[in-house]
Amino acid sequence: PGCSSIGQGAFGEHGPFKPTRKGHLVKNHYSWNREANMIYLDSPVGVGFSFSVNQSSYYLVNDEMTARDNLLFLQGWFTKFPKYKNKDFFITGESYAGHYAPQLAQLILQTKSTNINLMGIAIGNPLLEFNRDFNSDADFWWSHGQIKDSTFQMLKTVCNYSTIRRQGRSGKLSPNCSEVNQKLSMEVGGYTDTFDVIADMCPPPEKHQAYVLTEMQAAAEKIDVCVEDETVTYLNRKEVYNALNAKLVGITHWSTCSSVLVYNFQNLEIPTISLLGRLVKSGVRVVVYSGDQDSMIPFIGTRSLINELAKDLGLNITEEYRAWFRSKHVAGWTEVYGDILTFATIRGAGHAAPFYQPGRCQVGKACAMLANLLVSSMAHALPAWHLS
Repeated sequence: PGCSSIGQGAFGEHGPFKPTRKGHLVKNHYSWNREANMIYLDSPVGVGFSFSVNQSSYYLVNDEMTARDNLLFLQGWFTKFPKYKNKDFFITGESYAGHYAPQLAQLILQTKSTNINLMGIAIGNPLLEFNRDFNSDADFWWSHGQIKDSTFQMLKTVCNYSTIRRQGRSGKLSPNCSEVNQKLSMEVGGYTDTFDVIADMCPPPEKHQAYVLTEMQAAAEKIDVCVEDETVTYLNRKEVYNALNAKLVGITHWSTCSSVLVYNFQNLEIPTISLLGRLVKSGVRVVVYSGDQDSMIPFIGTRSLINELAKDLGLNITEEYRAWFRSKHVAGWTEVYGDILTFATIRGAGHAAPFYQPGRCQVGKACAMLANLLVSSMAHALPAWHLS
């Protein structure tokens, strides 16, 4: 929680423009707004350029407060732009949007917001269930050769990774967990990108170097691993934030993740998988997609959670687990339940799948198509509410 959807989502992934190392903008050929009208929201307050006149608004912010504020924003937005009322509306996001997106969707349904025609949500590499999501890291690291057999067994029998994460937040690891964590630090270390284990990292001091993923990425699809630094530089230009009618309030500069927000991290352990079930029961389409090279929230745990949810809901498999393709190449694997719940992997992508594999995640052509969020129903609609 606390990172910018504008900075990461719009400028880093699927907005109409991307920054360059020279401080200019270039068109993003994989922009989602080629298929739909997009809103990017920095949330909760204190993220990006958003601010509050009351400093206490930044302290111990939780999921409930965030969902409420997001709904108030939406209602205000539709009041200001009434021509979009009752258009088909979709919520998208990634990572902690595994909380933000279904919680907002559920609140829209509960409050019976008549102007918001919620059709579906799509969430990428989402945090859905703390223990399952983080404990699947062990299987991912081991299967990718990042840890040895004995360390893998220690994660299974001595101290699992969700416990390490939980104790780490308190600042005190037990002796057993400390031993396992030290082994992880030595073996996994900081040598690879946690969010995409096959991606290069932005190397200091020679930053702003574009690279091309090897066999996993088509030669024509270059991604800039330093785009976050370039976004920070761009949005901190005075003429840029003046043009955006933005102000720096309580901060000296714009940053990707908030330096003033104090989020209640106990909320991370609130399971949201059941919320997806309630949405499905209400007729809201749900797609969950995972970049298969993400070691932060690996697809392994997510896939099993969605499969179990489908069984709990009594949904039949309407599309068997199979490969899906882009440009005649395998782009990932997918399975559909009851024509309303979809799981899909994005081959060669990391935690922010639209960044690492933009072509395979272009809305209406890949991720949203897999969710049966048909392009025909999205044309001239307002589907994309992106939450980081």
